[in-house]
Amino acid sequence: MDTTRASIARVYDAALNGKDNFEIDREVLRQVATVAPQVKDLAWSNRNFLIRACRFLAGQAGITQYLDCGSGLPTAENTHQVVQRLQPDAKVLYIDNDPVVLAHGRALLEENENTLFVSADIFDADDVLGRDEVTDFLDFGKPIAVIQNGTLHHYLGDDIPELMQTYVDAVVPGSYTVIAHFLDPQTPEHSALARKMEEKFVHSPMGSGAFRSWDEIRAMFPGQELVEPGLVLCDDWWPDGPRVKPLNPVEECIAGGVGRKL
Repeated sequence: MDTTRASIARVYDAALNGKDNFEIDREVLRQVATVAPQVKDLAWSNRNFLIRACRFLAGQAGITQYLDCGSGLPTAENTHQVVQRLQPDAKVLYIDNDPVVLAHGRALLEENENTLFVSADIFDADDVLGRDEVTDFLDFGKPIAVIQNGTLHHYLGDDIPELMQTYVDAVVPGSYTVIAHFLDPQTPEHSALARKMEEKFVHSPMGSGAFRSWDEIRAMFPGQELVEPGLVLCDDWWPDGPRVKPLNPVEECIAGGVGRKL
């Protein structure tokens, strides 16, 4: 474990007030906070969107198989906890390559036979999908929900649509994709903030965090129909109740959507 370099999973853990992070990870948040004091709200919008999307997939869509890419560190209401509450036999396969995440994952595996952690690079879809431990655990002849929640903005290449096409091609019609991604709203009010946060993230000890446009994020759902309300701000995707206070500028800079393969 290289504690001189920030870990994506540990930075998110710090943003969610977790305990599995180091000083180098907290330094990333402090740097971004110099231009966006509410930076931790990116992580909370991301997490809360995931919970609501998983409730929809398990409760409404009846999905019983989940491929959660870049799972991160355990917090309250992880994917398996949400979906197995509604679908007790649901299988959740977490993919991550952070050693701290994997240590937690192995402990989790001992207590939940329908949950598996696999060490792999989520940005190498062919490798992930070609692993026997993946294809043995999940039945690719039945619908699968592929989750890329808060992950793709850490991939700085331009071929994300092709990457996601590989995942989509591997699953049958009726499968779903969940994506949350840092957003450049391309509005005078918020675009400058998005660019400042991106500059801090990319040049921080973490080294990544791209804020992309609405069209760039939509392209990450190749050949899919977006579930209503479509691609929207994470906090606007089927919120749990009426909004009693306006979103802050940081919350305006992360979008989410759920796509269905036809």
